[in-house]
Amino acid sequence: MFDAPTLRTHLDAIERDGYTIVENAIDPALIDELTENLTRLEDLFDIAPANNAFEGENTLRVYNLLALAPVWQQVPVHEHVLPIVEGVLDAGCLVSSLSSIRIRPGEAAQPIHADDQLMPLAKPHAPTVCNSMWALTDFTDANGATRIIPGTHRADSSPNYGQPYDSIPAEMPKGSVLIWHGSLWHGGGANRTGADRIGIAMNYCAGWVRQQENQQLGIPVAVARTFSPRLRELAGFSVYNMLIGHINKHSPVEILDATPGATRMVWDG
Repeated sequence: MFDAPTLRTHLDAIERDGYTIVENAIDPALIDELTENLTRLEDLFDIAPANNAFEGENTLRVYNLLALAPVWQQVPVHEHVLPIVEGVLDAGCLVSSLSSIRIRPGEAAQPIHADDQLMPLAKPHAPTVCNSMWALTDFTDANGATRIIPGTHRADSSPNYGQPYDSIPAEMPKGSVLIWHGSLWHGGGANRTGADRIGIAMNYCAGWVRQQENQQLGIPVAVARTFSPRLRELAGFSVYNMLIGHINKHSPVEILDATPGATRMVWDG
């Protein structure tokens, strides 16, 4: 756990620059266990690149990791990460997503974006999202370290998708964690080396970014299947802006209808 001055230093950095790096935050044994489990999952599910500009044409991603093995339960609550996230959002923050990003040799740089870009809120605004990237390998300029544009969390707009911007690499040693304000402009880097760059994207959102009643657990699936299409959307069995609320890159409505692939997602754009 951080002492108060150290925590304040990280929070001040996020307020000023939009990001902070906690070096050597994660015990090497946990890093090794996560890496081993991730490799097993990639093999088990025969993970292949998504072949789109955002997720990458030579990048492997595994989504919904909390559902796949107990070791991932240690990630959202880690004592060197969660206190910073709580300081940016508040103690009522929620897990938004937990996924892996293995950038393989030859991958191009990801388009610069902001993680709250799809939220229709005037900018700048109070943080609604606070995300983190765990380095399971060293992150370097050459191997695809996350590229960031400091201070852009205070911009009055989001970046134009696909437009080139000057950025800097968030270099950090294996076991470190990059934490940033959801409005910060950033993107994965290009991997010009012969080895994989492996990161874990542990993403959080503000606790108020959800329904007052938990419709998806409170309404039995059998009942939800009888709803009209619009009522399903209103109850949250849907995705917002082709992304928010997805389950492993699919809309919840596909589970209701047993029609996988029926919904167009943001990655398909």
